[in-house]
Amino acid sequence: MAWVYIEDLGRHPGEEVTLRGWLYNRRSSGKVHFLLVRDGTGVCQCVAGINDLGPEAFAAADHLGQETSLEVTGVVREDQRAPGGRELMVKRLNVVAPATDYPITPKEHGVAFLLDQRHLWIRSSRQHAILRIRSEVAAACRDFFAERGFVLFDAPILTPTSCEGTTNLFEIDYFGERKAYLTQSGQLYAEAGALAFGKVYCFGPTFRAEKSKTRRHLTEFWMVEPEVAYFNLDDDMQLAEDFVAYIVTRVLERRGAELKTLERDLAPLARAAQKPFARIAYDEAIERLRAKGFAVQWGDDLGGDEETALSNDFATPMLVHRYPAACKPFYMKRDPARPELALCVDMLAPEGYGEIIGGGQREDDYATLRARILERQLPLEPFNWYLDLRRYGSVPHAGFGMGIERAVTWLCGLHHVREAAPFPRMMERLEP
Repeated sequence: MAWVYIEDLGRHPGEEVTLRGWLYNRRSSGKVHFLLVRDGTGVCQCVAGINDLGPEAFAAADHLGQETSLEVTGVVREDQRAPGGRELMVKRLNVVAPATDYPITPKEHGVAFLLDQRHLWIRSSRQHAILRIRSEVAAACRDFFAERGFVLFDAPILTPTSCEGTTNLFEIDYFGERKAYLTQSGQLYAEAGALAFGKVYCFGPTFRAEKSKTRRHLTEFWMVEPEVAYFNLDDDMQLAEDFVAYIVTRVLERRGAELKTLERDLAPLARAAQKPFARIAYDEAIERLRAKGFAVQWGDDLGGDEETALSNDFATPMLVHRYPAACKPFYMKRDPARPELALCVDMLAPEGYGEIIGGGQREDDYATLRARILERQLPLEPFNWYLDLRRYGSVPHAGFGMGIERAVTWLCGLHHVREAAPFPRMMERLEP
């Protein structure tokens, strides 16, 4: 008998097939059981009658617990009233492993309880939809860069120093001989890749030891970071714009069912897929915020509240560029027209979701970069290899990083970023 996945049932109308999955829910009506079975690709209503199963098997089916793993064999029948537009008329049912007292029930549960049960919570329809969308976003990232000739360039997770020039690092003992740190970003290594291959991207986990408990922060998250030789800030902003519009379009086209499960308003996403995006300079951003009553001073970095207020002014994602150099990392190139500014950009998602992308043009002059490292009181030795990139064939180059979880949070319309990761790591949570 053919084993098929639920998402492929439409290819087998009238055929006898076998589903392998888990009992999602069940109800009975006299001599018929309606078993909702999930297999990771969808949910199918399996109709089991006493005459088809026999009295003994029919009685046993009436006591199956939620998440019991089972194999169900039957005939595929089209029925628009059923989930997915088709159901299975059951002939045989085999229990693989019973489940009793499943801890996540249809009643309301607190967030702390659900996070403790995260290994099971991901089976629920909402979390399932979110993580399907996350998978689509990751695939879209890879496809976007592959279609444009970028080389995937994996950066190390263990690094000898900070790339951001901050203290928000997870420190580990490296064989009892020296200190090492979990990476904050693959950017510096992507720069080496760009000068070797022209255009590259790295995609992997990054870590921040920032003691923050906001709804936008995780201590471990995934980031995709392109870097391109001979790019300036304008090129970088255009790439970021094309990239995000591509991802939004892809999710709208391929994950409509999941967005419907999440009851996501699609109108804002449809607008976010349209280019061009809004662009404003940092100077204008400060003026807008002051007009809204924010007590911000020129030179301040923008926090979550400020980003939300700015993004609410625009229907599309927006790009804020040319921040004060003092509040940006040492490697940002200064604006020749205004040296107090960095040639950098942040992309803010609409609907108040804040920053999803940060990037800019990198300092490509050896002497200037060396001076910047010393100004920030960073040790030179760990950056010697990075300075070599300016010694041997330096060129203008630029790139950015997009946090996958923040992007997914926005696309799914979530309140907290923790739902956008399979197993979120936060300041107060390391389990399960």
